[in-house]
Amino acid sequence: MTSERDSETTFDEDSQPNDEVMPYSDDETEDELDSRQPAVGPGQNQIHRDAEESQEPLKKDCSWQVKANDECFYQQPQFKRTVFLCFKKSKYAGNAIKTYKYNPITFLPLNLFEQFKRAANFYFLVLLILQSIPQITTLSWYTTLVPLLLVLGITAVKDLVDDIARHRMDNEVNNRTCEVIRDGRFKNTKWKDIKVGDIIRLKKNTFVPADILLLSSSEPNSLCYVETAELDGETNLKFKMALEVTHRYLQEESAMADFNGLIECEEPNNRLDKFAGTLFWRNMSYSLDADKILLRGCKIRNTDFCHGVVIFAGADTKIMKNSGKTRFKRTKIDSLMNYMVYTIFVVLILLSAGLAIGHTYWEQQIGNLSWYLYDAEDFSPPYRGFLNFWGYIIVLNTMVPISLYVSVEVIRLGQSYFINWDLQMYYPEKDTAAKARTTTLNEQLGQIHYIFSDKTGTLTQNIMTFKKCCINGQRYGECRDGAGQLQSHPEQVDFSWNVYADGKFSFYDHYLIEQIKSGKEPEIQKFFFLLAICHTVMVDTSDGQLNYQAASPDEGALVTAARNFGYVFLSRTQNTITISEMGIERTYNVLAILDFNSDRKRMSVIVKESGGNIRLYCKGADTVIYERLHPRNLKREATEEALDIFANETLRTLCLCYRDISHDEFEAWNKKFAEASVATTNRDEALDKVYEEIEKNLILLGATAIEDKLQDGVPETISRLSKADIKIWVLTGDKKETAENIGFSCELLTEETTICYGEDTSALLQTRLENQKNRAGSSTHSSLRMNEPFFQGSRDRALIITGSWLNEILLEKKKKKKKLKLKFPRTAEEKKKQSEKRRRAEAYKEQQQKNFVDLACECRAVICCRVTPKQKAMVVDLVKKYKKAITLAIGDGANDVNMIKTAHIGVGISGQEGMQAVMSSDYSFGQFRYLQRLLLVHGRWSYIRMCKFLRYFFYKNFAFTLVHIWYSFFNGFSAQTAYEDWFITLYNVLYSSLPVLLVGLLDQDVSDKLSLRFPRLYVLGQKDLLFNYEKFFLSLLHGAITSLIIFFIPYGAYLKTMGQDGEAPSDYQSFAVTAASSLIFVVNFQIGLDTSYWTFVNAFSVFGSIALYFGITFDFHSAGIHVLFPSGFQFTGTAPNALRQPYLWLTMILSIAICLLPVVAWHFLSMTIWPSESDRIQKNRKKYTAEEHQWRRRPSAFRRGVSGRRSAYAFSHQRGYADLIASGRSIRKKRAPLDAVLGHSGSHGGGHGGGARETS
Repeated sequence: MTSERDSETTFDEDSQPNDEVMPYSDDETEDELDSRQPAVGPGQNQIHRDAEESQEPLKKDCSWQVKANDECFYQQPQFKRTVFLCFKKSKYAGNAIKTYKYNPITFLPLNLFEQFKRAANFYFLVLLILQSIPQITTLSWYTTLVPLLLVLGITAVKDLVDDIARHRMDNEVNNRTCEVIRDGRFKNTKWKDIKVGDIIRLKKNTFVPADILLLSSSEPNSLCYVETAELDGETNLKFKMALEVTHRYLQEESAMADFNGLIECEEPNNRLDKFAGTLFWRNMSYSLDADKILLRGCKIRNTDFCHGVVIFAGADTKIMKNSGKTRFKRTKIDSLMNYMVYTIFVVLILLSAGLAIGHTYWEQQIGNLSWYLYDAEDFSPPYRGFLNFWGYIIVLNTMVPISLYVSVEVIRLGQSYFINWDLQMYYPEKDTAAKARTTTLNEQLGQIHYIFSDKTGTLTQNIMTFKKCCINGQRYGECRDGAGQLQSHPEQVDFSWNVYADGKFSFYDHYLIEQIKSGKEPEIQKFFFLLAICHTVMVDTSDGQLNYQAASPDEGALVTAARNFGYVFLSRTQNTITISEMGIERTYNVLAILDFNSDRKRMSVIVKESGGNIRLYCKGADTVIYERLHPRNLKREATEEALDIFANETLRTLCLCYRDISHDEFEAWNKKFAEASVATTNRDEALDKVYEEIEKNLILLGATAIEDKLQDGVPETISRLSKADIKIWVLTGDKKETAENIGFSCELLTEETTICYGEDTSALLQTRLENQKNRAGSSTHSSLRMNEPFFQGSRDRALIITGSWLNEILLEKKKKKKKLKLKFPRTAEEKKKQSEKRRRAEAYKEQQQKNFVDLACECRAVICCRVTPKQKAMVVDLVKKYKKAITLAIGDGANDVNMIKTAHIGVGISGQEGMQAVMSSDYSFGQFRYLQRLLLVHGRWSYIRMCKFLRYFFYKNFAFTLVHIWYSFFNGFSAQTAYEDWFITLYNVLYSSLPVLLVGLLDQDVSDKLSLRFPRLYVLGQKDLLFNYEKFFLSLLHGAITSLIIFFIPYGAYLKTMGQDGEAPSDYQSFAVTAASSLIFVVNFQIGLDTSYWTFVNAFSVFGSIALYFGITFDFHSAGIHVLFPSGFQFTGTAPNALRQPYLWLTMILSIAICLLPVVAWHFLSMTIWPSESDRIQKNRKKYTAEEHQWRRRPSAFRRGVSGRRSAYAFSHQRGYADLIASGRSIRKKRAPLDAVLGHSGSHGGGHGGGARETS
């Protein structure tokens, strides 16, 4: 059975990809798969030859060895690997997980190393060293040291806080406890102390701490039920089963302590659904597969306790192998900012070089000839020029503002808190608030082009509910009263008459209940009887309540619906099933269960009723059922019409039918069935063929309609995000039909959408590649025309592609390995040919991948189904690589972690599933609908604020620094500063930082409600319109013009002046104070003009900064401080003296007016003549606020009989529990002796006919 199923996941070159399988072949070759098949018969626990013989063929693949209860075994030299030089370490990982970056010893050196990797920080360190050299220093060293320490300190504290949170999370996981055998007894041990080879005991509702081989459990036949929500987001239970031999002998504590089996298996890998290995014990060998392995992250359910031996621990576990690399994420603006800082470096060096040359020339012409300028140093003019070059590097350093980085960090931290505090993103049901888990990516939320979403648990609630049905051509499920009349106000049906009703089921059609109670309609009775009997659900009773465990949520929903309508599945044995029909208990003999698989798309049971007649009940997808109906089915058209209506309401449909079978026909068929059940080769195909023979001439009973409940607000969110020009791709491990149906439910697909599938895509790409090859051969210019679209016309298109097709199209299939031949390229020519061939293959693959991305991006929506975690990440990576677009991935299970880490921004949904996705994400919240607020409100605001902040920051620093350059023309290019040293030190830290910080934190162009109402506003960020090189150079130009005005107007005013008291105020120090005061007024008023959203805090910061400047200046210019620190404070009395001259105040007013009036005029003109979208909305905001606009969901455009789409019922992805039920392995009974079990293990092939052989 294994070999056939495995072979589906890898393809030959010419085979068609299989839509139903998960192509885990992205990680393995066919050769590996072939060699792995153990030569076993059909029995569940086939014993091989002696250990010595059977060990050989597995050696090739199974190099991982685990010895139970033997610590010394792992100390052998062959299990060590060299870590560094001669230091060796065990290849077996410990079970502690580590997501933190620092520990107390490494924090300081590592953090400083990381910070100095930033170009600006390193630059300031170099600057500090230069400033400590007396020959070249023009500014005191503290002007750089104070801001540098501030920046390093704040960043280090932020990193420390982040890392402490990671430490806490790791400790919480690592310090969980479970029972482990130590010194022959089970003792409570922390997860981090568990090692490979340990025997552990797990209790009900606990998580599995490592990947373990199940040895025994409290259930019959050592079954163990697990919930894999943490791994794949699916909440339905899966079952695992131990080997018969370990189940038989390893129940007692002492037996566990003495167990010394050796397990040989595959190396740690990321394939969640595969495992191959062998257990050697007591000179016997036993084959192991994935059904005997419990993976880390699963939860034990409905099993009181179980025992297992640890095979993979910590970083080697499959869940950790699937989590992908942790990438360092940076925003687009960060990268742009770095390039701009490099640009400023270049400008700075060129300016300094120019000014140094100027100084050299000045020294030769004037300096050397002026005796009064002699400074007792006999340096040559070129050497003085060289020293001045470094002097200017120091003076002009404020062009690269060190406080830029610390301000950016503060703004991002503030934005993160706003996200955390947003009550509109709080999910009360799970008490989950939104959380920004990283503080460095906020503005990137305003630039998203593509969203990649998981389906199960992210778009859907993963809860199935029975909504409607069609029985005998009559539709039920509308809001009707007992007489069948439609009701305007829905009134819930009261199920209190049914003692077995579960209390959670909501139904509004009273007419159906009346029909059931009256018992007049035999079809209705058969319909619900079929739902209660035709399934593979398991049942257990706790506290008098029935609990159903289904292989898929749909199946559970149907059995639960039948239970509420009075047809209650109570219990089952190997070959009987007990049902309560409207209060009367009856037991039926089950002669055979014909299980579901993904090709059959249906399942049947054959039941012997109390009267002795035999009947087959069948349920399945309408496509397969309609092919097998009896020609004279009267209600066929009416049911088909109902199916169309259900499909248009995006419900998942399923047809129910039955047929009576004569005893002779059954006897003949049962012989064939028994033969197929024990076939040693191609058993699945043989069984399917036998099933076909009996499932024919069926009589249609009706159809069910199940709703796969979407989370609240999903269609509205998707609609809004689409209007913001964000494309949404759904990447899911689910089946194609299910994924397509959810696409319609959440309005990603509509009736007007043209859908392309894998085969269409493959053909289109093949044609394009041929054309590209031909054109490349014919002309070099033709490649310019190769960007024409794949689809003509502007129709609404969507792409639905499966994992197998994805591997086929993207050439990710692994080729079959050739048998190793010792043939090496001998000549240089052969080597060249080989490398050329490899290069061509790479280029071909790259071109094909680029074409695929181009084609997919032309579609409005893309749905990838049956994809592995690795493929999810690959799709995200391709879009990042070829579209250079900003991507966001959102998911909720461990299978989404790789994709979340790969995307620029990862969002985890904390809720139904475990915390694996949340722990790896950058942002997390409780429901998908909060994504619209995260992007359209917080993301957009963060982007606008950051852009405004950066534009202004560069402007104010150019306006401040370039004054030194204009001053140079009047001081012999001597690198003398135009301002006082303390003003230079405090300008960016105190005098101009607060207003711009508040704009970066609080500014908003339109309110949050209007941001959501007009999603088109979001497009600004996608197109990088608010901050780019053009805006940067405009800021530079604006700053340069401001600096010219700030310098030359006071210069002109001072040229020939006389003060009131007859003194000339035109000394250097008074000039410095005048220029500095003008600058402070201009830059603070400029940010006032740029502020869109005024609050008291903004106004206070602008006027407060100006007041602070004057307060500090008067203090620093006082005689008292000069007496205390004569060398540090040299502008004694300057400010009080200069600022009492009205002439200087008039000069300052003139400077400020000339700087700001053109800006005011420009603002007015642009808002009047060329208003932006946000300007228009702002203008009319009162009108919009007055209209209380309600968003309404778009009504479905249903056209009767037109829809060709049907959503298939989603059975489980694997086979159901039929094998388990029919073999009797899940039923509690006395244990058979081991030899009896082993004796007939070959005869119960597949377990499908257990019941059939024992009952007539």
